[in-house]
Amino acid sequence: MSPGGGRLYAVALADRPLVPEDWVRRIHDVLGDLPRCEQESAWTGTRWRIGSSTVAHVFGGEDHLFRITFRGELDEVIAFEHLGAPYFRSSWGANVIGMLLDEDTDWDELAEMLVDSYCLQAPEHLAAQVERPA
Repeated sequence: MSPGGGRLYAVALADRPLVPEDWVRRIHDVLGDLPRCEQESAWTGTRWRIGSSTVAHVFGGEDHLFRITFRGELDEVIAFEHLGAPYFRSSWGANVIGMLLDEDTDWDELAEMLVDSYCLQAPEHLAAQVERPA
């Protein structure tokens, strides 16, 4: 099929590894109890949303590395981008922070950033119900 055809697209997605289920569960343990934050399948991987706003998206890349993207304040995005690996700046969205996931991931730090992401994406009255990390 042509580059826009479904068959080639499906093959490309098949080359992406599935995120380990225990990683998805760890992320869900952070986001799943937040008001109206819903887990769903994304075009690849899994995402958590509040309404139509994405809070976090975890997926395997064609390079077989695992990534998660989430929202941050603009100054945080710039700071994380300058830190380098495992952080990266996404090519879409000015407030998107990306992070490579592997066996060395600091899951406590990631949990704090995911709660912050939720609070940035959620309506103010819902974000106010969440205890944010210090």
